Amino acid sequence: MSARRGYYLDEMEVGMFAENRMVVSGDKINTFAELSGDFNPIHIDADFAATTMFGKRIAHGALSASLISAILGNDLPGPGAIFVELNMRFRRPAFIDDEIVARAEVAEINERTGRIKMKVSCSVYGKQIIRGNAGVIVPKRPEGDTSKISDQS
Repeated sequence: MSARRGYYLDEMEVGMFAENRMVVSGDKINTFAELSGDFNPIHIDADFAATTMFGKRIAHGALSASLISAILGNDLPGPGAIFVELNMRFRRPAFIDDEIVARAEVAEINERTGRIKMKVSCSVYGKQIIRGNAGVIVPKRPEGDTSKISDQS
């Protein structure tokens, strides 16, 4: 069994995009708190969160942003790509039962360095909760490799 590969640099085009979705749950927030060590009570304590400006628990911003990492590592550019930069602005929170839609779109390709810049965002109900950009190093096609991404099963 061979490992699935992502896109090679010569297969990338400005405007290509991929999306990822996740419904936020209390369990996912709690698991993320355990993994990250971020136990801010606004995320994990409903009574405390009720006293804040949001009135209820909110998902960690980094939990939402992790969907972007999943796109870059799994889909576009995918396996073999190296995620090297992320700049984000958190605009509003995601709450329990919200569906987060993450999107990454190729904005710029540097053939010489093998780096691409991607516009990234996360939205809930069509409203952006995160916006920013990411830098990714994409592998160049090895000499003699004529395979296409569509050849994979």
